[in-house]
Formats: sequence, C-alpha cells, structure tokens
Amino acid sequence: MPTTPNITPILVYADIEAALSFLGEAFGFEPGPLHRSDDGQVVHGEVYANGGPIWLHRETPEHDLSSPRSHQLAFGGLAILVEDVDTHYERARAAGAMIEQMPQDQPYGRREYGVRDREGHRWWFGTEVE
Repeated sequence: MPTTPNITPILVYADIEAALSFLGEAFGFEPGPLHRSDDGQVVHGEVYANGGPIWLHRETPEHDLSSPRSHQLAFGGLAILVEDVDTHYERARAAGAMIEQMPQDQPYGRREYGVRDREGHRWWFGTEVE
C-alpha cells in the first residue's frame, strides 16, 4: 500500500461501489477498500492513481456533500499524468466514459484529453510532451 501523501483528493459519489468499479475499468485506477456502515451501506471507498489515494465519499446532506450527478455541474476536477494519453483515452472511451475533449497537444507542454465519469466528475489525463 502506498505511503500517506500530503494531499488526498475526496470526491463525492451517490454510488461509491459502482464508482470504484468504473474508475478501475475506465481509468485503470487500482481499487482500494470499501467501508460499510453497520447496516451494510457503503460509506467510503478508495482508489489509487499513480500510487496516490483518491477517497470516494458518500453523499451526506448533513455535511452539504453531493455528487455532481445531483446537479449536472462540476465545480472542479482532477488532472492526472499517465504514461500514454492516447492509449488511456481509448480505454476510457471503450468503457463508456463521457469524453469532453479528445486528446490534443496543449501549448503548456502536455497532450491531454478531458472526460467525465458516470456521476459527472471532471478528469483531465495527460502526458508530458517535449
């Protein structure tokens, strides 16, 4: 298991178990543990991207946490470097991810594409170009 990072992103999902499965299939993230409440509901999950954790949190109105699926808006996203962005794009597309921008070279030295997962979280995957 990876060491504890200085920053851990937390994303809110209505269906953590489905999100964990999709993030592995579409983006190649390594699945981590699922934590359940006493009544069996999934309340927390984890995936690992490039060895670092991403926490998957349940929707909790008492903490004002909801999935973008509930609003059709995303207020941010995560940018992740991958080894081969074009291969990564094909994997995500084949898994049914919502592609927002096909891979293209950017003026800031990356080739990247934009995508949303099934609950509407925004992701940008890229490869450094020389």
